[in-house]
Amino acid sequence: MTTTAFDPIDLGGTRLSNRIAMAPMTRSRAYGPGASATEAMATYYAQRAGAGLIITEGVQPSVVGQGYPDTPGLHSEEQVAAWRQVTDAVHRAGGVIFAQLMHTGRIGHPALLPDGLVPVGPSPVAAAGQVFTHEGMKDFVVPAELTEAEIEGTIKDFARAARNAVAAGFDGVELHGANGYLPHQFLSTNANLRTDGWGGSVAGRIRFTVEVARAVTDAIGAHRVGLRISPAVPFNDIVEDGHRDTYRALVSAIEPLGLAYLHVLEGPDRELTLELRKLFGGVLVLNPQTGQAPTGPGELALIEDGTADLLSFGGLFLANPDLPARLASGGPFNEPDRATFYGGDERGYTDYPTLADAADLAD
Repeated sequence: MTTTAFDPIDLGGTRLSNRIAMAPMTRSRAYGPGASATEAMATYYAQRAGAGLIITEGVQPSVVGQGYPDTPGLHSEEQVAAWRQVTDAVHRAGGVIFAQLMHTGRIGHPALLPDGLVPVGPSPVAAAGQVFTHEGMKDFVVPAELTEAEIEGTIKDFARAARNAVAAGFDGVELHGANGYLPHQFLSTNANLRTDGWGGSVAGRIRFTVEVARAVTDAIGAHRVGLRISPAVPFNDIVEDGHRDTYRALVSAIEPLGLAYLHVLEGPDRELTLELRKLFGGVLVLNPQTGQAPTGPGELALIEDGTADLLSFGGLFLANPDLPARLASGGPFNEPDRATFYGGDERGYTDYPTLADAADLAD
């Protein structure tokens, strides 16, 4: 019997009612005290609890990990308490929700950070481009190169944020290793110019992501942890020479950890996606390459043919909070607002007025 997107699936011991995931999408609505979640965010996620799995917008694991205005954190007691209203609302509606832990690394600006902090990265190499701040658009700055001690501290920040996520009622966390943020910067060949054990070779470049995954699984259990990657996706000025070797090595290294899922934001290399599916023994979540269109009903066949176990939908989930029901009935679908529609990565949306302001519309 053919498996469909509407069949249940076990995710690390948690039963998902279907195989349709809500992709993580930056909303910049954490207007609560100390960059904390609000009642409006609880309503937003609860409206979409029909997803088999909700993956939240990017949540910074530390103060210096914030790269956009009004994004939420999971590094303070205040933030943990505020997120509880979100997780409670989703669970009351029958949903499952993972928090995406996103450290933006060099993608950000001092104007977004307190106390004279500056963005950090594996090497002092600025990304090309600009980021939106409350003071307007700002050029990316040269990040402070992380020392080995600071790298170890950042890994601990991820583990602490994961424990905070569980305390806040989340069912698990997704580690954001994609879209040009800190783990992806370590994986890249243009942002990571290190010659120590955290760079200089494939083994060195994958080490940070592997160590973060190991620390977080030790903290909350592998059944609560997913990892997101975006092989050969150049977003946020990322270059990945020899990307196939990098991702084969990365997935082989995390496979023994027994993560709940691997989330692939697909670039131009479907052949690699299929290869990684074979290398990874857990659940594969796929945000498929669809060009300038959002992931839509046509991609449901990727579940039926075994390419993926779950599909993540971005833009259509914003326009259609009841998306799984609409997909099951064949529509109708509310159309994305093209004025704020973003055609790459998650095919998501923003509250900012222009694409340039949006920076990363979807985590």
